[in-house]
Amino acid sequence: MKVAVAGKFRLLKYNRAEESEPKMTQVEGERGAKVRFPPPLVYLASILLGVAMRYAAGPLAFATHRYFALAAGVAVLLGGLWLIVGAWTLFRRTGQDPKPWMPTPEIVSSGPYRFTRNPMYLGLTCIQIGLGLALNNLWISLLAAFSLLAVHFIAVIPEENYLTEKFGDSYRGYLVKVRRYL
Repeated sequence: MKVAVAGKFRLLKYNRAEESEPKMTQVEGERGAKVRFPPPLVYLASILLGVAMRYAAGPLAFATHRYFALAAGVAVLLGGLWLIVGAWTLFRRTGQDPKPWMPTPEIVSSGPYRFTRNPMYLGLTCIQIGLGLALNNLWISLLAAFSLLAVHFIAVIPEENYLTEKFGDSYRGYLVKVRRYL
């Protein structure tokens, strides 16, 4: 693995030919971002709420050909899975834990992190939208915006505060270069 030092944190570039995986080094007692609720559960609750609303308030379907909505839903869902798997893989290669409340030893800025600072949350949002399209349940897709908004306050802001405090100007530079979502 090639490591370029930039300021206070390391930007990682991966060499797939290397066989050894780096291990996460954690300072005793160090804590991660002050995230108190697992973000994936926000999306799960929102999807279940969308299913319940379909039965309680009535169906809200997409006004398009059924097969088009199904194909679009599967494509968006697979795009979301691609983002999550890519980010998860990079975290594991660097020995990091993807749980936001765990310490972050270094900033990953390759893979999907080149164009979004939150590929896992963006991926979960895409999965929810795609699931709504595929199931022809507009409630599920509409609630994706509320899921992302909730996760923004529950996880994204605390994570950014933690990373800014830990890595300082180097992380601020990353904030300037890479968008939060899209």
